[in-house]
Amino acid sequence: MWLENVWLRYHRRGPWVLRGVDVRIGPGEVAVVLGRNGVGKSTLLQVAAGVLRPDRGRVTDRPGRVGWVPERFPADQPFTVARYLTGMARMAGLGRTAADEAVTAWTDRLGLAEFRAVRLPELSKGTAQKVGLAQAMLRPPGLLVLDEPWEGLDATTRELVPKLIDEVLVAGAAVLVSDHRGETVRLPGARRWTVADGTVTEDSAPPDETVAVVEVAVPAARVAGTVARLRAEGHQVLRVRTDARSAPPPARPGGDAPPDEPVGVDGDAVEQAAGEAR
Repeated sequence: MWLENVWLRYHRRGPWVLRGVDVRIGPGEVAVVLGRNGVGKSTLLQVAAGVLRPDRGRVTDRPGRVGWVPERFPADQPFTVARYLTGMARMAGLGRTAADEAVTAWTDRLGLAEFRAVRLPELSKGTAQKVGLAQAMLRPPGLLVLDEPWEGLDATTRELVPKLIDEVLVAGAAVLVSDHRGETVRLPGARRWTVADGTVTEDSAPPDETVAVVEVAVPAARVAGTVARLRAEGHQVLRVRTDARSAPPPARPGGDAPPDEPVGVDGDAVEQAAGEAR
């Protein structure tokens, strides 16, 4: 797919959001779209997905099947999860039986089975995002466009997103994904497009892309502060998990307190604390 000299603005006399963008992506390739908030990342992704049409320039060789996952799923719709996904599957060209099978497969895989009869406006943001991801995957896409796909997801689903991207790439499709959380560190070989001042440039790969993963154990009460400090220093926090032990070790003879060690805590509480630190 080729975005050729693409210009776009939202109002006739408004500023250009995209100016002369000229980028290509081929089958089996993934490009990570980077840049500050408000520079046009989402606009670029919407043009690539066909949601927006450029004012100037053109998009050529866009695959016929595009999976589009916006940053915020539009949940204010009067459908249950199952009815919405079934309707989207039928719109994607699947027959009734194939649509039902696809909906069942993806609601099971994304942990949505218990929400099939729930209306979309009643879902939490994270669960609604899962529905958005499911609708993009109901029929294998030739182009998958993901705008901040990790936002609001639980830890299990965040781990699943890179696997889904890999599956799409192996099938010969292309993937565009924006990310400000650093999650795309787990997409080795991804191209990097930086959006700034309405233009898009491709970053050269650094000489050494080796990444070291260091596991750090901290007391549960310090999780939020530690996660915040690590992110502030530019490190990528891949996940927060609960230590297997349910209680601290007993005190040493003589009444000495044991050294600081992680203790068993509720996993949801840890995830919530990490989320508050973001």
